[in-house]
Amino acid sequence: MSESLEKSAVNGIRTAIGIGGVLAVIAGILILVWPVKTAMVITVILAIYAVAAGLVYLGLGIFSKGKGGWSRIGHIVLGLLFIIAGVIAFANLQTTTAWLAVIVAIMVGIAWIVEGVVSLSTLGDAVSKGWTVFFAIVSIIAGIYLLFTPFVGALALWWLLGIALIVIGIVNVVRAFTFGKHA
Repeated sequence: MSESLEKSAVNGIRTAIGIGGVLAVIAGILILVWPVKTAMVITVILAIYAVAAGLVYLGLGIFSKGKGGWSRIGHIVLGLLFIIAGVIAFANLQTTTAWLAVIVAIMVGIAWIVEGVVSLSTLGDAVSKGWTVFFAIVSIIAGIYLLFTPFVGALALWWLLGIALIVIGIVNVVRAFTFGKHA
């Protein structure tokens, strides 16, 4: 690879890492400063996606002459369901945002409980049994907490996400300035 081509590739990667870092910092700050508004923006993006996906599925069902009848009906029904979900989300933005947060918290809670149980089931193969048991207990307790207090848990997860985005963003900005530098 020629030196100028290598330098160009390094600069492209450096730019991508830097832009990604700056965007992560901005997103993290938005989450911490305006948590509810930022959550609503994400809900709006998902609602737009639902309507757009619904239109695509509806179009596939209506205009795909080569597909069988049940396939076309399935696409039309799926399209209508996506469109209805998107419209309902737009019509009830605050409620949809709260439900989305609760659903995500419940899913994370279930995942943490399963992760803790799986860790315990692999205890025989663990290099550090003490840390594995500690991790499993913390994971199961955190998962149960999220299941019983999903809204409070969702708020905590949202704040952690904001903090993590800021930290990761700063690290990536620093990486962008140091990427490709030879010692």
